[in-house]
Amino acid sequence: MKRQNIYSFLISILSLVFGNFIIGSGFISNSYKTVILQIGIYLIASLSLNFTLGYLGEFTLGHAGFLAVGAYTSALLVKNGMNFLIAITISAITSCLVGYIVGVLSSRLRGDYLAIASLGISEIIRIFIVNIEIFGGPKGLKSIPKYSNFLLIYSLVILSFVVFKLIIKSKHGRTIIAIREDEIAVKSLGISTKKYKILAFCVSAFFAGISGALWAGNQGILTPGEFGFMKSVEILVMVILGGIGSMTGSVISTGLLVAFPVIFQIFIPNMNKYRMVIYALILILVMILRPSGIMGKKEFKLKNPGGNENE
Repeated sequence: MKRQNIYSFLISILSLVFGNFIIGSGFISNSYKTVILQIGIYLIASLSLNFTLGYLGEFTLGHAGFLAVGAYTSALLVKNGMNFLIAITISAITSCLVGYIVGVLSSRLRGDYLAIASLGISEIIRIFIVNIEIFGGPKGLKSIPKYSNFLLIYSLVILSFVVFKLIIKSKHGRTIIAIREDEIAVKSLGISTKKYKILAFCVSAFFAGISGALWAGNQGILTPGEFGFMKSVEILVMVILGGIGSMTGSVISTGLLVAFPVIFQIFIPNMNKYRMVIYALILILVMILRPSGIMGKKEFKLKNPGGNENE
């Protein structure tokens, strides 16, 4: 391991321990605590979408479907007495299977066609949930045990970072990035692009399922309307605003967008009815000034103390 990776990992662990102490000590109000937990959950979702959109280069509009599969699977399992960690794992695997279907489609479709197809699959999932009684129908599921906490959520955030980082730096990750840059050239080398596309969508859906399971364990109630088209757009905005292909950008944009309502309420309490208008104007302004996103494709890196840049 590079020294800077070790430093990054140690800082992450220390931040996790410190954050858990602050949350557990009651120094932060419940409203702020809720925002912090939601940032972690959305962060896993935005990182998972960034993997297919930023590194594979495939534009999808159905990410909310993966979250819905993970959320409802976990909720049903936990309500029936299953351990939450096991329920999260099963939920992630179930979402991964749905990701496999989208991955197979992505090998035949590209661009707008894939976006429409992925949106269609997401809507099929939502309608399926609405019409099946075991999922609570249109009213959704209630009284879901709230097992999501700071330590669990941000441990999984760190795990997500590590896994995505390892994949991107691996032979398979470099192949996925090569497909984004020039798929025809990759095919000319005898590499099966279909296999790697399916792999990317499965990994992305797996972590989206984890995000969905954590969402269910944090909210305590689920309704099908939560996982509609706008949820996919919400996560997509986080990825694009931060920078497509930048995990650091996803962290910054997710934190800003999820915390925006609270920040707005603190500094401009009498203009809450204009909140979404100002929110949209800020997004437009950022896209005009930084069309590649806040970070572009750059990542934040720690310098090696006493070492050279490539150590």
